[in-house]
Amino acid sequence: MIVWVVSSKACEVSIGITHKGARLPLAKQHHRHFKVGEHAFVWLLETTPKTPFTEGEVYHYDLVFDNEDNARLWRIEKNKLFYENEESFSFRYQYNLTNVLHGSCRKPHFDGDDALVQADKLVAQDIAGNDTRPDLLLFTGDQIYVDDVAGPMLQAVQQVVCRLKLFEEHLTGAVIQHSTELKGHEHNFYQRQQILPQITTNTALSKLFFGAAKKPVFTSVNAQNHLISFAEVMAMYILCWSDAMWEHVKFDDSSIKEEYKSLFTQELKIITTFSQNLIQVRRVIAHLPTMMIFDDHDVTDDWNLTRGWEEEVYNHPFSSRMVGNALIAYWLCQGWGNAPEHFEEIESFAHRVFSENRLNRHDEFIALLHEHEHWHFSLDTQPPLYVMDTRTRRWRSESSKQKPSGLMDWEALCEFQQAIIGKSSVIVVSAAPIYGVKAIEAIQKIFTFFGKALTVDAENWMAHKGTANVILNVFRHIKTPPEFIILSGDVHYSFVYDVRLRFRGNSPHITQFTCSGLKNGFPPQLLANLDKLNRWLYGPDSPLNVFTRRRNMSVSACKPSPRTSQSLLNKPALGQLLLTKKHTVKQCNTLCSDGEKVEFTITDDGTRKEVN
Repeated sequence: MIVWVVSSKACEVSIGITHKGARLPLAKQHHRHFKVGEHAFVWLLETTPKTPFTEGEVYHYDLVFDNEDNARLWRIEKNKLFYENEESFSFRYQYNLTNVLHGSCRKPHFDGDDALVQADKLVAQDIAGNDTRPDLLLFTGDQIYVDDVAGPMLQAVQQVVCRLKLFEEHLTGAVIQHSTELKGHEHNFYQRQQILPQITTNTALSKLFFGAAKKPVFTSVNAQNHLISFAEVMAMYILCWSDAMWEHVKFDDSSIKEEYKSLFTQELKIITTFSQNLIQVRRVIAHLPTMMIFDDHDVTDDWNLTRGWEEEVYNHPFSSRMVGNALIAYWLCQGWGNAPEHFEEIESFAHRVFSENRLNRHDEFIALLHEHEHWHFSLDTQPPLYVMDTRTRRWRSESSKQKPSGLMDWEALCEFQQAIIGKSSVIVVSAAPIYGVKAIEAIQKIFTFFGKALTVDAENWMAHKGTANVILNVFRHIKTPPEFIILSGDVHYSFVYDVRLRFRGNSPHITQFTCSGLKNGFPPQLLANLDKLNRWLYGPDSPLNVFTRRRNMSVSACKPSPRTSQSLLNKPALGQLLLTKKHTVKQCNTLCSDGEKVEFTITDDGTRKEVN
């Protein structure tokens, strides 16, 4: 059992576990922490009971402090995190997965409700005795938006940095020398693209058609408030997952330039609503086993999209530091707890980085994180769960540095295949859908042909020939799991595909459930048009299917209910995967932020089924 905690003091803390009122004896406890600010400590509390957990049983746990003052403060704080009639936190141990939640793309200033709150309602129903809580909560990418931050959120971030005195840093290659200069800088709010690094456009074609003599190193179109320092990213995590610091945040538009004040006011209403729901988010994460993997916005938009992007970003000291800062924070706040045994070298080096009052050997630590090749992880459940790293082990194009890199290179894909081969069933998490919407992928391919992959975010599994061929061959392998479930997000709309191999009687049953975003969406009219275009161009009998890489596969869209002509659902939602006891897909639900439940149902034999 692993618990992640952020505290304001370096107090001694451990975990106590009880079952049916009795305290469980513990075989091992391994608690460690890093100081990330004068009043901020990140803890990873790891505990192993002497007797293994029992399948389906509910266990209770609590934080135990050796200092009475800290224990008293914790008693006050934790009460608001309990469900009705609770006196300690609880979780249900489940080895056989039948109810899995997943979601991605949680942007605080998106004008819509936070679908993660729906998970809190499910746990509340379980504790009230009305239902069984989900087994697992998977965050499949873009848990925070480092590169797309609202003005009020940036103001909150900087206040948390000051209040907790998070460690600041010297900067090289920037117009500012130290991260403390950001707060008072004239471009601090809504103009940070003036601070971020730029390079000279170096291709005649780009100058001819796109005009700019210079272009930004970072490609996000919303980089006006891009986070820069480690302290800022760390504060962003604290503000996105906990209500604790929001009571100390005071908003003030006096430092906002007149031209941006109306935008600040508009965003403030959304951010205020977001912060008010955080008590439910914090509570549910304390009651559900949770695993996480990064996608680009956890670091920056288009992270490692092309070889050219990598060359530009990593060869500039300022942009390289910014990417590294986000990766440090990701490791501390997400990656570390997924599989601590994979980060022993990083953890050892981190003791030299986080000192009593500052960050040391900062760039060396970033270099170590960039070299790390084990961000992916797996769970030995039934069915087994494999979470892909589709960001750091890219298959880079050799023909052009502007072409999209493959989401995983040959070696990483071989490791993936060896991990799942011979299993009867498997759940695979890929941040981006392996089977995307063909019309959208065709548009991305056209832009890629003209060297503008970054313009249309051309990150799909079929964009790189080598990666596409290898991943499709994985599905064709005779020992591929006959029940193959893919969970994905990223695209800001939801859909379910039922996939079979053509011309093969023993085809694996491949179900892809894409659910995105938790708090984000796609332009409604544009998505409706793309959905219609996809049905026209790539229907089941369309000859255009012959020209796709998936021509040897039958990809059928499962219609959502209530019945609609569209197969793409454009509502902020949390995905709920329901499995049978035989580990086959029973149902795919999207729990929408407005409380509506939209169902995609697949029968045991894999055929589509309409739901009344």
